[in-house]
Amino acid sequence: MTQVDLIIKNAHVFNVYLRKFQDVQVSIKDGKFYWINEHLPNLTTKQVIDLRGKYLIPGFIDAHMHIDSSMTTPKIMGNAILRYGTTTIVADDHEVTNVAGIEGLKDFISEDSPIDIFFGIPSSVPSTNNQMENTGGKIGIAEIKDLLDDPRFICLGEVMNFKDVTSKNDTLIKNIIRICRKQKPTMPIEGHTPAYHGEDLAKIIFNGVTTDHTQQTGKLVDEKIRNGMFVEIQLKSMHPDVINTIMNNNYYEHVALVTDDSMPDTLLKGHLNLLVRKAIKMGMTPENAIYISTYTPARHMGLWDRGAIAPGRVADFSIVDNLQELSISEVYKGGISEKNIIKNTSSTKFIPKSLINSIQAPKLSKKDLILKTNLVDNGIVTANIIQINEVGTFTNHIQRQLKVHNHIVDWQANDLALIMVQERYGLNKGKISLGLVDRGIIGDGAVGATWCHDHHNIMIMGTNIAGMINIQHQLLEQQGGYIVTKKDRIVANAPLPIGGVVSNEPLSTLGSQIGKIRKTLVELGYKNTNEIMSFSTLSLLVSPTLKISDKGLFEVKSQKKISLFELNKN
Repeated sequence: MTQVDLIIKNAHVFNVYLRKFQDVQVSIKDGKFYWINEHLPNLTTKQVIDLRGKYLIPGFIDAHMHIDSSMTTPKIMGNAILRYGTTTIVADDHEVTNVAGIEGLKDFISEDSPIDIFFGIPSSVPSTNNQMENTGGKIGIAEIKDLLDDPRFICLGEVMNFKDVTSKNDTLIKNIIRICRKQKPTMPIEGHTPAYHGEDLAKIIFNGVTTDHTQQTGKLVDEKIRNGMFVEIQLKSMHPDVINTIMNNNYYEHVALVTDDSMPDTLLKGHLNLLVRKAIKMGMTPENAIYISTYTPARHMGLWDRGAIAPGRVADFSIVDNLQELSISEVYKGGISEKNIIKNTSSTKFIPKSLINSIQAPKLSKKDLILKTNLVDNGIVTANIIQINEVGTFTNHIQRQLKVHNHIVDWQANDLALIMVQERYGLNKGKISLGLVDRGIIGDGAVGATWCHDHHNIMIMGTNIAGMINIQHQLLEQQGGYIVTKKDRIVANAPLPIGGVVSNEPLSTLGSQIGKIRKTLVELGYKNTNEIMSFSTLSLLVSPTLKISDKGLFEVKSQKKISLFELNKN
């Protein structure tokens, strides 16, 4: 007789290898699945669970996400998403790495979590180069070799710099990929390849990138898969064009659902389970939706010991009441109910020393935000403007003619918002760059944050100069955060004192704060499917088309610096 810890009876159990449910019994021993069969003779057990026709599915695996981009810590993240059925994540925490380098990364990932966390090596810190942006940390060859020796790091995090990846020169990122290939030949090389196709896509894959997770279309998904890429589908890519491409071509082996960046207020509602539920509602069978959220991400990341209900696999699973609605009643991690795991989790606040008091910048005044040009004394200039789209994080590069009086540009008369980025690491005496935004803040107010991808300098946008200054002063005082004003009065504030990007408050508190910021942005006329991420990626120099850093405006693909003003050609 074999002694096991738990036997589960009368369940419809999902077999990922057959991609269908079977009526079998499941036994668990030492935190792993032991024997799965119609009958389990000769087993004795301490506990039996009768599910009475409910469904049993493997724990969800999120193969591409960022804990720090959710503005929270590993423990708080784990406590939040375990109850939604996510039991394993692969986190690329390049936000804290941009702030404080490898020391900051190691401090940040030292916190225990109730879920299993593997990591991606941040490959692009900074996301571009020192000529385009200032960061507090950098990742080079020495840091890559250090992290390759840590078994928790199982992939190379998203490779962002298209120009350096495809360059004819022997660039840093090419050397990083080469070292990873030599030391860990089977390691996935995650990519950030937005909208690249044709020969540009071929160049990226040729140079070693195996995966993409960025904003997709059906045509892009088809081209990437046909060329050997594994495609990770995040929420903003879940529209009929993409989902139908996957279903019509039976591409399930080549895709996985991922969350990438989950906002704190969204985490109050769900995690990867929300994407699985959405896929089902969009016409994907529950079996296939579960398959690309459990087995394919596990296989892609080389996590052979999970992603399936099978002998020897970690006993991570969810009990589902209704398959179409994906209503999860209970989650088990390593054969233990999440209710017992979370109950025994300490609530002590996490304070990593290398990420505290990280903001070093002087206070600004209203005169610092007067927009001037030396091109003309009085007359007209052509402005290069960032235009926000209502869906996704891509922007447009537009031009508009603006009046100039005594060298001062009259941007307020053109339904534009002023945007400012200030260096915050004490590297350039807090130097600022200024730009203009179309379709941003329309009402009388401002928004600002130190959670600005990926350099995380201070970025503030608004129509009210006094409000912008008040935000800058408050960000310095509280050492980071995300703040919105109406007129000049601060009405929503989410302090982020850990590196200026992370809070150690309970998710209920942080989620409520971010929810209020989102609501206020909407009231100020900001239109996007994810207002929080949209604003913060106006500084992301690897996401098309025109973005801004502390060093100015840049055209993303060419990495060419763009002057804010040009002489009017008319």
